[in-house]
Amino acid sequence: MTITPINSDQAPLTSGNYSQATLLEGYKRLLFISGQIPETVDGFTPSDFKSQCELAWENIKAQLHAADMTISNLVKITTFLSSRDYGTENSEVRQRVLGSHAPSLTVIITGIYDESWLLEIEAIAAE
Repeated sequence: MTITPINSDQAPLTSGNYSQATLLEGYKRLLFISGQIPETVDGFTPSDFKSQCELAWENIKAQLHAADMTISNLVKITTFLSSRDYGTENSEVRQRVLGSHAPSLTVIITGIYDESWLLEIEAIAAE
């Protein structure tokens, strides 16, 4: 499989470690990861954003692992934030988790299903 970041010089590129588009060729499997919430298996939700964000990413990694994939298989991420106040912390945690990997990315400010959750992350992975 080949993953090629696409960043046209005819469209604006904002700062951050992501691609404006991702071209996927020769893949065998696609994994669609439902919105992962900031909750542990036993139902605990941390109160602060950074801990919630890290936990949601751990849940993404758990789904990837269950499909025998890793962070490097991610091709699209959508993050839903309960407030734009969390934008900077969200970017910092995401960049630490992804490292140099730069999939396509969207961040949406919206109401979240459970008021105690400050974010939810969904993703698509391929191999």
